[in-house]
Amino acid sequence: MRRFLPLLFFIFTFFGYAQKNEDPKIGLVLSGGGAKGLAHIGALKVLEEAGVRVDYIGGTSMGAIIGGLYAAGYSATELDSIFHATNFNILIQDDIPRSAKTFYEKEDTEKYALTLPFDDFQISFPSGLSKGQNIYNLMARLTMHVSEIEDFSDLPIPFFCIAADIETGEEVILDEGSLAKAISASGAIPSLFSPVKINERLLTDGGVANNYPVEELRKRGAEIIIGVDVQDSLIAREELRSVFDILTQINNFRTIADMKVKKPLTDIYIKPDISAFSILSFDEGAAIIDSGRVATLEKMDKLKELAEDQSPREKFVVPKLEKFNISGLVLEGNSNYPRSYILGKLKLDYDEPYDLDDLGIGINNLSATGNFNRINYQLIPNEEPRDYTLAMQIEESENKTFLRLGLHYDELYQSAALVNLTKKSLMFTNDVVSLDMIVGDKFRYNFDYYIDKGYYWSIGLKSRYNNFDKDVSFDLARENAGLDELGGVREIVVDYKDFTNQFYVQTLFKQVFLFGMGAEHKYLNIASSTINNPQPQNRNNVFEDTHYFSTFGYLTYDSYDNKYFPRKGLYFNGDFHVYLLASNDDPDFAEFSIAKGEIGYATPLSSKFVMRFSTDTGFKIGNDNINVFDFFLGGYGNNLINNFIPFYGYDFISLSGDSYIRGLLELDYEAFSNNHIIASANFANVENRLYTTGRWFSWPDYSGYALGYGLDTFLGPMEVKYTYSPEVEESYWFFSLGFWF
Repeated sequence: MRRFLPLLFFIFTFFGYAQKNEDPKIGLVLSGGGAKGLAHIGALKVLEEAGVRVDYIGGTSMGAIIGGLYAAGYSATELDSIFHATNFNILIQDDIPRSAKTFYEKEDTEKYALTLPFDDFQISFPSGLSKGQNIYNLMARLTMHVSEIEDFSDLPIPFFCIAADIETGEEVILDEGSLAKAISASGAIPSLFSPVKINERLLTDGGVANNYPVEELRKRGAEIIIGVDVQDSLIAREELRSVFDILTQINNFRTIADMKVKKPLTDIYIKPDISAFSILSFDEGAAIIDSGRVATLEKMDKLKELAEDQSPREKFVVPKLEKFNISGLVLEGNSNYPRSYILGKLKLDYDEPYDLDDLGIGINNLSATGNFNRINYQLIPNEEPRDYTLAMQIEESENKTFLRLGLHYDELYQSAALVNLTKKSLMFTNDVVSLDMIVGDKFRYNFDYYIDKGYYWSIGLKSRYNNFDKDVSFDLARENAGLDELGGVREIVVDYKDFTNQFYVQTLFKQVFLFGMGAEHKYLNIASSTINNPQPQNRNNVFEDTHYFSTFGYLTYDSYDNKYFPRKGLYFNGDFHVYLLASNDDPDFAEFSIAKGEIGYATPLSSKFVMRFSTDTGFKIGNDNINVFDFFLGGYGNNLINNFIPFYGYDFISLSGDSYIRGLLELDYEAFSNNHIIASANFANVENRLYTTGRWFSWPDYSGYALGYGLDTFLGPMEVKYTYSPEVEESYWFFSLGFWF
């Protein structure tokens, strides 16, 4: 027996040594939790600091997004940088850069507060507040270097994530296919993001079915499991302030109950203190990331002990994909929109230098049309280096009819409600018909029919009816309407009606240039109820009752990043009308022209300050007897018709002449996100034959200043402005609520 004791001691010592130095397989499970999931980044930082080598990752929702990117080769520090540089408001709202939109699409998004599907004259609601396209675009870009990997076990770190079948509620394990698509599906928070279709199954946030997939991680060979749990806890009744809070609370009943079973299956359990945050607290991302770091530091001793038994992993460097070639395009899912239409929107030239920014711009151009529910894509490497085939899976929108709504108030038109009916593909695949009905204090309408041929010549028809009434000085009315003296009358109410019809053709250059020409019919009726005429046949109270026929051309360049509060960009608009005929019998009528031009520039001075400068001018060429097309300055507004020009310090229609020149300087301070304090100064010369006399270059006769506050909301800009002019020593308040239309 004594002879066997040394042998037994050797055997036990050997196995003890072997067990201690065994290289254990470490699994990392990351739960869902919306913005709270950013704590995973802080946890990963500490794992790296401790030297822990992660061998498997399983995640749900935000845990799938963070875990999927980590599995694709990004370090915790790189993930921190990525998420600090991400604007989550743009990401969540599917906000598409203005530069990606055609002029027609810009007008749509800058006029309507709400758009609802209205097929078969039945209102329906989208499956989510956002399609999730921007989330997918970001994930696709970040995972482009592993886009050819179909089996997620072949990633730098083997990975899987969880989604839920929205029809059955079943758990769906995603471990193959497109990584970008899989993690986008796992993170599709119900009601916030639309479900994602994968293999004919409609998938939503995995937290609905399994928010902490620790069992699956164990099945895949993980010997020791580290878990980071950022799930919500139950909250008190006084904190349940919205339907979204209540739905989240109901879902938390199940996930909290599940953790009673799942937590004991976790070897190192990490629970960051994220009670102060909500699932949408992305603006507090730095604090959330730090909460994950702090909680994981408490486990540092265990983590270091674990790392001592592991061999180090070879460092993976995410390659940067710079210029490359696209030599082919594979399309799936397009039936209504031809290949040429998609190629045109992508601006795809085969075998030309291309980069990820170019690809992102092309995808945004497609998304901005509103014709597609989702656009999935990946680059497939070809045999030649840096040469790829672009594979796209497109899900076309079935909605062709839309009900759009808007609200507005201003000093000229007063209160107005906008109801719009838009129909796409009425007679052709790429046509749009739109009718605005504006009711309120002043009835108006706008009708558009447009055949969009992209960078070829497009064709359109427009019709509008516009009217307003406004107090103007009698001297101004007499000068512009040829009135006789009326004793004691200082002001009259002008009733202005405009009915305009246009046929036009236009073409685009690189989304920001627009050139067009066409023919126009305009009927103007201008009268005053202030001037009473006892004789019905006496129409002296009607200043204008004429049909005009003209041709026109226009050139527009618009690279502003925002119509109402631009931070950067350049704007130019030039318009030239030649009036050929009039319906009245005035023997003095002769052909005349009106030319207008405006140029503006916006540039940031700092992260908070923006400077904007613009100048515009207009003049008449020819017949001096027609003054109804003179330029009228005063008031504040956008989208004013004909030759009405806003000018701070004066009320609407206070200054007039057949020519003018104006300059405007603005300093915009964004005190908080979407809250703007704006100081403005404008100067002008306005008179007849301004350019003939040479006074256009003289010191300005008129000036005005304004201090205003603006709030950028989903209903449009909410603005109030106090204005003052030293020439008249009077001040005016102007209010504007909602998009202008």
